[in-house]
Amino acid sequence: MKSLFRCIALLLLALTAQVTLAQVVVRVPPPPPPRGAIAVRPPRPGFVWTPGYQRWNGRRYVWVPGRWVRPPRRSAVWVAPAWRPHGNGWTFRNGYWR
Repeated sequence: MKSLFRCIALLLLALTAQVTLAQVVVRVPPPPPPRGAIAVRPPRPGFVWTPGYQRWNGRRYVWVPGRWVRPPRRSAVWVAPAWRPHGNGWTFRNGYWR
């Protein structure tokens, strides 16, 4: 019985891993960012500006505005999210702290 449970658990884990690795390819290129002002100074010392980006909602792009955030550690650098050409479409890479 334990081996059956382990087999099922491994199968579910493998299926979950396949789903999380899937990328959405959008055939329409992302539009340029909208015009608009950003805050000139951080709200408090130590905050970093993370710029906005275009998010695909399944039918169209939606602008996600930038914001001031506190880095997770002193030497952290924000790598902005970006759309990359991929075959005949575009794929999205999330922003992250390096």
